[in-house]
Amino acid sequence: MRAIGLAALVAAALTTVRKLVGWATSWGSTPAEQGMSLPGDTYLDDGPPTRAVMTRAISIAAPPDVVWPWLAQLGRGAGWYSYDRLDNGGRVSARHIVSWIPDPAVGDASAIGWLRHLEPGRELTWWIAGEQSFGTKMRMVIDIRLRSEGDGSRLIMRVSGDATGPAGRLIIAGFRVVDSFMAIRQLKGAKTRAETFGDRAADPGEPETGARDQYQLYETIWASGERAGIAGREHATLWRADATEAGVIR
Repeated sequence: MRAIGLAALVAAALTTVRKLVGWATSWGSTPAEQGMSLPGDTYLDDGPPTRAVMTRAISIAAPPDVVWPWLAQLGRGAGWYSYDRLDNGGRVSARHIVSWIPDPAVGDASAIGWLRHLEPGRELTWWIAGEQSFGTKMRMVIDIRLRSEGDGSRLIMRVSGDATGPAGRLIIAGFRVVDSFMAIRQLKGAKTRAETFGDRAADPGEPETGARDQYQLYETIWASGERAGIAGREHATLWRADATEAGVIR
């Protein structure tokens, strides 16, 4: 009887986890947003069926021209606006528009791949063509779309990934769980910054020191070849090489 009871508890817990993950992977988004076409949707067309597609969205009480600079510097030297102790080495993500971060350009490389598509003021698409882990090759796309919503903005983020190999299903399952709580926090972080700080160019509580790793631990390499973050941390060099091989940068 104890074994039966334990099995029932485990089954109930797994069902709850599945429901929570299902809720989190479409957090804030409408059915129309989940079904909309985004530039990165075709990047995985030739891949395996083991994949995840997660569309999340949030409304922001600030116009797109205020929100866009926050998105443009995200992961490009300003941090990730998520759980800084987990994904930024304890560095506090920027709470102002950082003066030394250039405008985004196709070919920029960071921990989340290289920037493959850009429509200034509206869209960014990051791409990882393949990362090996536990005998599995995983690819990832991050689509970010910004649009007007009344006097404010609507921010839509779709994260997609696929995986091959014997551990593919396990890798994708873990990816869905981890990405869910990190991405929701990131959307909320972008919303808070745009609504609270607007387009401010300085943070009295964390003034710029000029150090290129002040707000972000993981390395980013802009298309120009200049860098921020700590050299060698994460895979920006690898993703830049991939962008070079694709003919995007020289």
